[in-house]
Amino acid sequence: MKIQQRDLIKELRAMTAAAQEDLALFKQEPEELLNAKTDVGSWSVLENMEHLCRYGAFYLPEIEKQMDASQSPGRTYFKSGLLGDYFVKIIRADNKKKLKATAEMDVSGSALGKSTLNRLSRQLEWLDRLLQESEQVSLNRVKTAISLSSLVKLRLGDTLRFLVHHNERHFVQAKEGLRDLK
Repeated sequence: MKIQQRDLIKELRAMTAAAQEDLALFKQEPEELLNAKTDVGSWSVLENMEHLCRYGAFYLPEIEKQMDASQSPGRTYFKSGLLGDYFVKIIRADNKKKLKATAEMDVSGSALGKSTLNRLSRQLEWLDRLLQESEQVSLNRVKTAISLSSLVKLRLGDTLRFLVHHNERHFVQAKEGLRDLK
């Protein structure tokens, strides 16, 4: 995938803004409903949001650290790497294949409250700030570690794409589950 860097950032910021809007709607629901599940194998709204918080706790500091250390100015185009593009394709919301979370990211059975939504809101604000700041660095040359292995590095643009699409996937799951419960 090759795209103008500013267009990619604009798209990712729009997706992040949509997540904030959905989060505001979740905050209006009773906590009992946000903890309810459609079936035994599914996650509740709050479990989906806690899962995103755990990913954010890893990726946001990593992205910020690598951007702050960068000496590579922004570029006109971003070109996705093979591995990054693969990860984004499997995590996209339109890929309905069920994926298993790693043990540290699995939130099944967690006791959660609306504080999870507030934490995620702060993380989405942080992500949006990082997206804005990413216009000043090369999305191709800056590399970030991934949560699966510190040995594997992705291009910053791929990491941002993965994180935003992962968010979208779980917001879609949460909204579908909430709709089915009502």
